[in-house]
Amino acid sequence: MNIVLWIIQILLGGALTMSGLTLLTQPKEKIGDKMTFVHDYSKPMLNFIGISKIAGGLGLILPWLTGILPILTPIAATGMAIFMVFAMMHHLKKKEYRSIPVNAVFMILCLLVAYGRF
Repeated sequence: MNIVLWIIQILLGGALTMSGLTLLTQPKEKIGDKMTFVHDYSKPMLNFIGISKIAGGLGLILPWLTGILPILTPIAATGMAIFMVFAMMHHLKKKEYRSIPVNAVFMILCLLVAYGRF
Protein backbone atom coordinates (compact mmCIF):
# COMPACT_ATOMS: atom_id res chain seq x y z
CA MET A 1 0.00 0.00 0.00
CA ASN A 2 2.91 2.32 0.73
CA ILE A 3 4.12 2.11 -2.90
CA VAL A 4 0.63 2.86 -4.22
CA LEU A 5 0.36 5.89 -1.93
CA TRP A 6 3.76 7.14 -3.08
CA ILE A 7 2.77 6.83 -6.73
CA ILE A 8 -0.46 8.74 -6.09
CA GLN A 9 1.35 11.38 -4.04
CA ILE A 10 3.98 11.97 -6.72
CA LEU A 11 1.44 12.16 -9.55
CA LEU A 12 -0.91 14.45 -7.62
CA GLY A 13 1.93 16.58 -6.29
CA GLY A 14 3.43 16.99 -9.73
CA ALA A 15 0.12 17.83 -11.39
CA LEU A 16 -0.88 20.35 -8.72
CA THR A 17 2.54 21.99 -8.66
CA MET A 18 2.68 22.31 -12.45
CA SER A 19 -0.86 23.69 -12.56
CA GLY A 20 0.02 26.23 -9.88
CA LEU A 21 3.18 27.27 -11.69
CA THR A 22 1.18 27.73 -14.88
CA LEU A 23 -1.25 30.04 -13.08
CA LEU A 24 1.62 32.07 -11.64
CA THR A 25 3.76 32.40 -14.74
CA GLN A 26 1.43 32.52 -17.75
CA PRO A 27 -0.87 35.38 -18.79
CA LYS A 28 -4.62 34.79 -18.51
CA GLU A 29 -5.07 35.01 -22.26
CA LYS A 30 -2.66 32.16 -22.90
CA ILE A 31 -4.18 29.68 -20.43
CA GLY A 32 -7.81 30.75 -20.74
CA ASP A 33 -8.65 28.07 -23.31
CA LYS A 34 -7.59 25.18 -21.07
CA MET A 35 -8.38 26.71 -17.68
CA THR A 36 -11.66 28.49 -18.33
CA PHE A 37 -12.04 29.64 -14.72
CA VAL A 38 -9.20 32.16 -15.09
CA HIS A 39 -11.56 34.62 -16.77
CA ASP A 40 -13.69 34.73 -13.62
CA TYR A 41 -10.92 35.85 -11.25
CA SER A 42 -8.49 38.73 -10.90
CA LYS A 43 -4.75 38.19 -11.28
CA PRO A 44 -4.13 38.45 -7.50
CA MET A 45 -6.75 35.76 -6.88
CA LEU A 46 -5.21 33.56 -9.58
CA ASN A 47 -1.82 34.06 -7.90
CA PHE A 48 -3.35 32.95 -4.59
CA ILE A 49 -4.86 29.87 -6.26
CA GLY A 50 -1.52 29.11 -7.93
CA ILE A 51 0.42 29.43 -4.68
CA SER A 52 -2.16 27.25 -2.91
CA LYS A 53 -1.79 24.55 -5.55
CA ILE A 54 2.00 24.66 -5.33
CA ALA A 55 1.93 24.50 -1.52
CA GLY A 56 -0.53 21.60 -1.62
CA GLY A 57 1.42 19.75 -4.28
CA LEU A 58 4.70 20.08 -2.40
CA GLY A 59 2.92 19.28 0.85
CA LEU A 60 1.78 15.97 -0.58
CA ILE A 61 5.38 14.88 -1.11
CA LEU A 62 8.04 16.71 0.90
CA PRO A 63 6.98 16.22 4.54
CA TRP A 64 6.58 12.45 4.17
CA LEU A 65 9.70 12.16 2.03
CA THR A 66 11.97 14.10 4.39
CA GLY A 67 10.42 12.88 7.63
CA ILE A 68 10.13 16.49 8.79
CA LEU A 69 6.62 16.96 10.20
CA PRO A 70 5.14 14.08 8.18
CA ILE A 71 1.69 14.91 9.61
CA LEU A 72 1.63 17.76 7.07
CA THR A 73 1.23 15.30 4.19
CA PRO A 74 -2.27 14.06 5.14
CA ILE A 75 -3.21 17.61 6.13
CA ALA A 76 -2.14 18.84 2.66
CA ALA A 77 -4.10 15.98 1.06
CA THR A 78 -7.20 16.93 3.03
CA GLY A 79 -6.77 20.58 2.08
CA MET A 80 -6.42 19.72 -1.59
CA ALA A 81 -9.53 17.52 -1.42
CA ILE A 82 -11.47 20.50 -0.03
CA PHE A 83 -9.92 22.66 -2.77
CA MET A 84 -11.29 20.21 -5.36
CA VAL A 85 -14.77 20.38 -3.84
CA PHE A 86 -14.74 24.15 -4.34
CA ALA A 87 -13.45 23.67 -7.90
CA MET A 88 -16.34 21.28 -8.62
CA MET A 89 -18.82 23.78 -7.17
CA HIS A 90 -17.41 26.50 -9.43
CA HIS A 91 -17.70 24.27 -12.51
CA LEU A 92 -21.27 23.30 -11.57
CA LYS A 93 -22.21 26.96 -11.21
CA LYS A 94 -20.71 27.74 -14.63
CA LYS A 95 -22.28 24.62 -16.19
CA GLU A 96 -18.84 23.33 -17.15
CA TYR A 97 -19.76 19.70 -16.61
CA ARG A 98 -16.78 18.26 -18.51
CA SER A 99 -14.34 19.55 -15.85
CA ILE A 100 -16.11 18.00 -12.87
CA PRO A 101 -14.92 14.38 -13.30
CA VAL A 102 -11.27 15.49 -13.31
CA ASN A 103 -11.77 17.38 -10.06
CA ALA A 104 -13.67 14.42 -8.60
CA VAL A 105 -10.82 12.03 -9.40
CA PHE A 106 -8.30 14.43 -7.86
CA MET A 107 -10.50 14.74 -4.76
CA ILE A 108 -10.85 10.97 -4.37
CA LEU A 109 -7.10 10.45 -4.78
CA CYS A 110 -6.37 13.19 -2.24
CA LEU A 111 -8.78 11.57 0.21
CA LEU A 112 -7.10 8.22 -0.35
CA VAL A 113 -3.70 9.75 0.46
CA ALA A 114 -5.13 11.49 3.52
CA TYR A 115 -6.69 8.25 4.77
CA GLY A 116 -3.58 6.19 4.05
CA ARG A 117 -1.17 8.65 5.68
CA PHE A 118 -3.26 9.52 8.76
